[in-house]
Amino acid sequence: MSQVIRVGTRGSALAVAQTSWIAERIAKAAGGAEIELVQVTTHGDTSRASLSQIGGEGVFAAALRESLLAGDCDLVVHSLKDLPTSEHEGLRLGAVPKRADARDALCARDGLTLETLPEGARVGTGSPRRIAQLRAARPDVEVVDLRGNVDTRLGKVESGELDAVLLAAAGLGRLGRLEAATELLDLADWPTAPGQGALAVEVRRERGDRVLEQALESVDHRSTRAAVLAERLVLAGLEAGCSAPVAATAFLEDELLFLTATVYSADGTRQLTSSHAATPDSRSAADLAEAARDVASRAVAELLGNGAAELAPPEETR
Repeated sequence: MSQVIRVGTRGSALAVAQTSWIAERIAKAAGGAEIELVQVTTHGDTSRASLSQIGGEGVFAAALRESLLAGDCDLVVHSLKDLPTSEHEGLRLGAVPKRADARDALCARDGLTLETLPEGARVGTGSPRRIAQLRAARPDVEVVDLRGNVDTRLGKVESGELDAVLLAAAGLGRLGRLEAATELLDLADWPTAPGQGALAVEVRRERGDRVLEQALESVDHRSTRAAVLAERLVLAGLEAGCSAPVAATAFLEDELLFLTATVYSADGTRQLTSSHAATPDSRSAADLAEAARDVASRAVAELLGNGAAELAPPEETR
């Protein structure tokens, strides 16, 4: 293995923070190798259009993947919820580290919560899933389409342009900005995007240096990998893109893998939910993956049987 491990990342403060966290762990596991961060600009970084307009599938991942395939870096780090659900023939998931907080955070003026926001409050988010949930929970507030980095979004609340914004708690935590959250929304009532809170380390499909492979294995968290696999298989089974109004939450508890998936109509007036559990034969990676495929296939079948395709049509039909 070369003395330098080149790690591809988006250039935002959040992307660099989460990539640096993983890179430090990989470097330590690889015997103190030197890390070089390779910043890559993606279409999602340069476009100011809403996610629903540019299509969420791969807008933050494509350029990183191209850089990896071109040999400009040895691995890349994604927010897992931004990664397309379909496998790339030349790439594989080298590691899925332990997941951070998967909840959404409301960041509002004056310590307001979702319940105490006044009628007509202006709430910013660019996520179709969050928009649908917000319209379902508080149809009396005004939803404002919002893009930009975390500081930009929080700044719109601080300036009074918005009354609140919805952000991922994990991102706030990684940036040291969790104090901006005035409410952390419970996953039971407000489920989040498949893979939210998790990171993905992607590498070329051919096996690399043994030391680097062992370092990736040390970073990988089997329970998280199984949970996010189940969640992402829901998206894949519904043929919905990563910006679709779909939420999924999976976790391991008492030797069971639980999955709950919800599909929303864009206006939040309708939703369908399916919950299933499976018992892995062991905690091996193969058995956990099989349990993930089992619960996801049953959830998808139930959702589609109940009309989910009408609420969140397949990506290519939108």
